[in-house]
Amino acid sequence: MREPLFEHRLELAGYATRALELEGDGPPIVLLHGYADSADTWRLVLERLGREGRAALAVDLPGFGHADALDAGSMLAQYDKFAAAVIEYAAGERGRAVVLAGNSLGGCIALRAGQRADLPLEGLVPVAPAGLDMPRWFSVIQRDVLVRAVLTARAPLPERVVRRSVGEVYRRLAFARPGEAPDELVSMFTSHHPSTGAVKRLRDLGARLLPELTLDSFDLEAIAVPLMLVWGDRDRMVSHEGARHVLAAVPHARYELLSGCGHCPQLETPERFTELLTGFLDERARGSKVA
Repeated sequence: MREPLFEHRLELAGYATRALELEGDGPPIVLLHGYADSADTWRLVLERLGREGRAALAVDLPGFGHADALDAGSMLAQYDKFAAAVIEYAAGERGRAVVLAGNSLGGCIALRAGQRADLPLEGLVPVAPAGLDMPRWFSVIQRDVLVRAVLTARAPLPERVVRRSVGEVYRRLAFARPGEAPDELVSMFTSHHPSTGAVKRLRDLGARLLPELTLDSFDLEAIAVPLMLVWGDRDRMVSHEGARHVLAAVPHARYELLSGCGHCPQLETPERFTELLTGFLDERARGSKVA
């Protein structure tokens, strides 16, 4: 039975946010997006999960999309608290163990959540997680000619100009084949960055987040739940070389390197990514029955 996708508002850990939710069977899947992105990045995957009758939830992280702004202080500490609340919400009254997946910043948050033994987690699927190697994404964005043009404009630019500039940068950095990035996916992303002020807020959030994204922000050896690490081999934002840290610290981790894919497998290869995700879920379900 195909599950309908519900878009609604939630308050979690004191932050109002937007949720895209599927009611369905099996372990609930929580999907966390990356820096500058939103829950919309998971729509192609959610569509496929809905066809299979799976339970899933994607949310806007605080500071992005249609969620509340972050408070002062450590961003990762706030995201830890928020992620725990999302997991508990998805687990529901029945306390179903959750599979937590996240892309980029969302992958970093997922790894940090996996270090906690007190959360009802069935497994982790970090996708190109940020913070494992020297971050380069922010400097790449800052150096981009179009981004600099938007940030240094003496007067506010028209929305169409800002969105076109942001969209071109997004194509080049997020996709292995920028020219093939579907216009509707690019438009979905740029809808959250319609003005010079919005781009400047992103810059300020990135500058605030960058010092926190270090290998020291993880305790990878503490991860005991099943883990599947997913990366595109043509990722321009976060080098897949960072996978070695996870694989060295988490002996039971499985690694899937996707050929010809960039930073966002959920957008570039949604069928392949969904197959990996549902295969991982089915493995967890079989393991639970055996146990």
